Amino acid sequence: MPAASFEATAGRTGATNWGGMLPFLSVVFWTFLTLTSALLFPIAVVIWALTAPFDPRRRLLHQFTCFWASLYTWCNPAWPVTIEGRDKINPRETYVMVANHQSMLDILVYFRVFNHFKWVSKIENFKLPFIGWNMRLNRYIPLKRGDKTSIVQMLRLCRETLAAGNSIMMFPEGTRSVDGRLRRFKEGAFELAKDSERPILPLIISGTSNALPKRGFVLKGRHPIKIKILDPIPYAEFADEPVDELTLRVRTLIATELEKLSQPRAD
Repeated sequence: MPAASFEATAGRTGATNWGGMLPFLSVVFWTFLTLTSALLFPIAVVIWALTAPFDPRRRLLHQFTCFWASLYTWCNPAWPVTIEGRDKINPRETYVMVANHQSMLDILVYFRVFNHFKWVSKIENFKLPFIGWNMRLNRYIPLKRGDKTSIVQMLRLCRETLAAGNSIMMFPEGTRSVDGRLRRFKEGAFELAKDSERPILPLIISGTSNALPKRGFVLKGRHPIKIKILDPIPYAEFADEPVDELTLRVRTLIATELEKLSQPRAD
């Protein structure tokens, strides 16, 4: 199991002591992810089938998916996750949730929030065995990047999803950052918040770009991961604000907080 292997090898000393074990440990981790996904997907199907008649929003299935995704950080002491600001989420509110994107690990880690939402994710992820199939069961929202027709359809589905009482989670950068630095934000999420008159909930993740950079599948040692949930921005605060200014304002807010999270803590 990955937890035992990582604990024995990494201890608490960081990536520099992992040496040549990193490729082996990476194979162990991805094998564990694949096998557990094959085992857990049938359970997801059962939950979907039993709850569909009375849970059209798929809340129970999403909570199971949060548990499934969280296994891979719970079982991996190389990725200790801390979350700040859970109390800022109103479980009865419907948000447009916007977050920075550093690594493919971000999706797994953001599930640790255990809030109800629907992901907007690139269509390739929906084709993955078990994980992608589960995304379809959850009615997460696919997007073919660079395809205008797909973007229009995605925004339509997002509006319908919000109207049904589901928050949505989007990465305004559109793709993962290569070096962890914040990319330019696209305006789609902010247009959606204005059109749907829903509050914006900014979230920040730090540490995943060091744990697993954009290019490659080899884990990079022990790296603490942090999520910070910021104060929601009510619709009334941006109702009359041009979307480009709103986009820049939220990006600046996230960039400022990300810089604070990325600074080493004083002893």
